[in-house]
Amino acid sequence: MSIQLVIGVLLALSGVMLGAFGAHGLKSILDSAALNTFEIGVRYQLYHGLAILMLAGLTQRASSRWCIRAANFFITGCVLFSGSLYLLVLTGHKWLGPVTPLGGVCLMLGWLCVLMALIKGKERAGPPAP
Repeated sequence: MSIQLVIGVLLALSGVMLGAFGAHGLKSILDSAALNTFEIGVRYQLYHGLAILMLAGLTQRASSRWCIRAANFFITGCVLFSGSLYLLVLTGHKWLGPVTPLGGVCLMLGWLCVLMALIKGKERAGPPAP
């Protein structure tokens, strides 16, 4: 899961950078609706970058296999959801609109994988702890 953790850190870091870029660099260029759309992309990227980092702590109690699946869905979801919003705002290409919901579905699947990781739990050898 180490590569996913590195990507999680990079998603969070670039989310902060993109948030600052949107607040300071795009404020005079874009209208308020476009800025709001850009901010939504940043917000979801930050949430899910941090969620990937949270998964590292869950692997002590949850299924590692499902945590890795969740991280991969979060990464894909960020690229498709946030990435399509950034490109839509910055380029105006309307054909990117249908990509955004696919990213949202990946983010939701990631959270379902987190749920499965918790349900499955860590496989233990021997009797359960008291």
